[in-house]
This record gives sequence, C-alpha cells and structure tokens, in this order.
Amino acid sequence: MKIKLLSDSNIVVRTGFVFVLAMFMVFSFCLQDVNAEEVEIDFYYGLGGFLGEMVEEFIADFNAEHPDITVRGITYGDYSETLQAFQAGVAASDPPAATMLEPSPTVEFAKRGLLASLNDHLANDTNTDPDDYMQAFFNLTQIDGNQYALPLFGTTQILYYRHDIFEEEGVSPDKLNTWEGMEEAATKLTKFDEEGNVERYGWEPMWGRFNMMDAVFSRGGKILSDDGTEVLLDTEVWIDTWEKFREWIHEDEIMSIHHSGVGWEYWYNTIDDVLEGKAAGYTGSSGDQGDLDFDIVSAHVQPGWEDHGPTKAVGEARYGVVAKGLSEIEEAAAYKFLAYFSSPAKSARWQMETGYLAVRESAKEMEEFSEFLENNPQAMVPLKQLETASSIFIDPTGGEILQALNDAADQVQIENISAKEALEQAAKRAQRALDNELGN
Repeated sequence: MKIKLLSDSNIVVRTGFVFVLAMFMVFSFCLQDVNAEEVEIDFYYGLGGFLGEMVEEFIADFNAEHPDITVRGITYGDYSETLQAFQAGVAASDPPAATMLEPSPTVEFAKRGLLASLNDHLANDTNTDPDDYMQAFFNLTQIDGNQYALPLFGTTQILYYRHDIFEEEGVSPDKLNTWEGMEEAATKLTKFDEEGNVERYGWEPMWGRFNMMDAVFSRGGKILSDDGTEVLLDTEVWIDTWEKFREWIHEDEIMSIHHSGVGWEYWYNTIDDVLEGKAAGYTGSSGDQGDLDFDIVSAHVQPGWEDHGPTKAVGEARYGVVAKGLSEIEEAAAYKFLAYFSSPAKSARWQMETGYLAVRESAKEMEEFSEFLENNPQAMVPLKQLETASSIFIDPTGGEILQALNDAADQVQIENISAKEALEQAAKRAQRALDNELGN
C-alpha cells in the first residue's frame, strides 16, 4: 500500500477550504435565522362589545397563520382614546406598529409625515390588488402619489325600528323616507303616562353631530364654500335643520338621546332602549347589526327631505395605518396584518358578522356573501344608502372645525341652546381656525 504524504502547502489549502466552508455554513444558518426572525407588534383599536370580539378573532386567526408574527391587540374605549394613545406613542418615539383610525386623523397624520407609505408593500404583494378596494375609500388616503392607509371596513348611519311597534300603532315604515314623515311617525309612536312623563320615545337620534350633519347634507347644506375659504355653519339650512332636532328633543319630547358615559356606553344604552321597547327606533351604525335581533327590529335608510330627494348621509371607512420609523421587519409585519384584515374573505365575513361594510369589490363575488345578502335584507340597507351618500369631510384645520361642531351639537342636544346661537358661535370659531390655516 502506498501512502501519499501531504505537503505543508496542501495542508494549508485544505485547512483554509474547511475553514471557509465552515464559515459559509455558519453564515447560511445565521441568514436563515434572520429570515425566520419572529416579530411582535401592537395594533391599537377602539372597538368594544361584539366588534371588539371580532377584532380579537381576526388577530388570533392571523397569528395562527403567521407563526413568525405575533400581533397584540390593544383595546381603547373608542376612536378618540385610540387617537390619543397613538399620538402619545408618537410623542414618546414608541408608536404602535398598526392603528385603526378615523378618516380625518388618518389624512392629517399622513400629511404630517407620521405614517409609512404602503406603496412598496402593495407593489410587492401578489395577493392584494389595490384596484379591488372600494376606490372612494381607498383614494381618500392617497396623497402625493403615496398610499398611507388601507380601509378596514366601511360604515354609514342608518335607521333601526321596531316593526312590531310600528304595526301596533298603525305607522307605515314608509314614513321614514323623509324627515317630515319621521316627525309625524315619532309623534304618533311616543307614549306618555298619566303624569305626562314619557314612557316610550318615538325616536332616539345618536348623540353627537353626525345624525344632524347627515340631515343638513340631505338638504344640500355644506360645511365650507366651494372655494374652501368660507365657513357656512351659520347659514339657514344648518340653523333650521338643527333647530328641528332641538325642538323634537326638548320641546315636543318625541325624541331623546343618551349622552356621556364611558366609551361606547351611550351607544349601547340607545340600542337597549329600542330592544326593551323604551323607544320605537333609533339612528345608529351599519355596524350595529351584529348586536340586534332582527326578529323584532328592521333596518331602513336615513330620511331625505320632501323637497330634496333621498338621503345624502355620509359614507366613510375606518383605516389601518402603519407608523413611520419602524424597523423594516415591523413595518412589513404591520402591513401584512392590515392586508389580511381587509382581504376579500375577511372583509366579507366582517360585514356578515357585524354589519359594517366590506371594502373589497371581490367580496361580493363570494358565494357565501352573495347568499348572505339575499337572505338578510337588513345587510342591503347600508349598501343602498351608499348609492347616494356624501363623502366624509376632511377638516383642513386639523379638527378645529369639527370640534366647533361637536360643541355646538352638545349645546343643542343636551343644553337646549337654540341652534342659531350655537351655530353662530361655532361658525366664528371655525372661521378663525380656517383663516389661520389659510394665512388670512
């Protein structure tokens, strides 16, 4: 047997080769470990009750399907508290990765550079077609060519009424087609006891500016002039419409509101009044459908006005945003979760379970969703209302105009201050804020 001796040089070469191979294997292992790196992100949202449970279920589904990502849902009392928490996180340089926001703050934060652009994520996502989103919702958060949010669900406020009470009192649901008919129906449906106390209200609008703004828009009213320089809150259409609500609540006592409380407490108290027969109906969100018993309740579009055609109530979306300044892996994970939440299957399920509106066009093509709409006529009501809906107002002052409207609504609905006085004050405040914004 011949034995071949290795020279020192061969030993060096072989040793070097082994070393390089070993280092390559270590590097490859490390690279695989980075690619498989797990990440935890927070998602802030302000939904309670059944809606909150649905969000938790979506989070759990996502986490199960994406073992490398853990989304932690952080719940707040309402959208305002969520907004404040997001702002606090930004101020502390520790924002949540993903947050559910209303339209106005979404646009404001995008313009202020606080949100990450989603363009690259959308371009690289073969499972998400931007054109499949309802464009009225999607385009609202597209600024200077950048997409800063994904619509998670749509919403509009509609009517819910006790069809058994309407039938017992001989009131046709057709009365709800106009505000003039609503006034007549609410008058007949209100019941007083022997001492003159209200036992059952004819209707309960929802606390806040929204229902009264919808009524104004349905009469052709606007917040700003066409050139965007003049506040119109003290015009006749605003004053006359809001004064109607003040009279219905405080003088005629055919309507009532719940207000204040913790989070959505006032909202659920309103729903409870209708389910318990303390009110014949109320104005609420399309998203209330998951909390209602449609054996006793029916849905109807909001009223228009006899001289102005069908309702022009606002249709809007809630948005998922990604904070700017995250690590690449956190930003990618946050986008992936929001895309999952708004996927056609989840979007369809969200509407079927909650009543809030699907935001993907292809959701309507799903067999299960089509059958659901056919078998649940109440689910078609908000979709019908969107056909004539007004677009959401984006406050150019960063919220000061809307805050003036909020305060005026409280004065009218709670304090029984005339609409003229409340709205004239609001108009002055809003005009000052607008002039400052425009540099006038």
